[in-house]
Amino acid sequence: MASLKSKKVGSEMVKVISEIIANESRDELLKNVTITACDVANDLSFAKVYFTSISNLSKEELEKELNEASGFIRTELASKIDIRIIPKLKFVYDESIEYGNKIESILKELKEDKNL
Repeated sequence: MASLKSKKVGSEMVKVISEIIANESRDELLKNVTITACDVANDLSFAKVYFTSISNLSKEELEKELNEASGFIRTELASKIDIRIIPKLKFVYDESIEYGNKIESILKELKEDKNL
């Protein structure tokens, strides 16, 4: 279970990483990325950053691009967040939105079948 401190740091990291990608990233591919969540380890050594995108690139390509840019993002994060240890970042595509849309479409189909 995540500690309160790691939850607060994760919440702050979502905001700051989103700003870094939107404002300071030179890579146009990353401009379409939205950071959705961040799970930080209790000792603040590692953070799993979840993202989605409206880009036409595959999930794997976007993950690769973000993980290659993680050093730059981590450096910028260190200058914007006041914590002693800046976690190592691993970017992971967030499947929950697609999963939610799939469930919603199934429920919609069931409702339409019931009305027939």
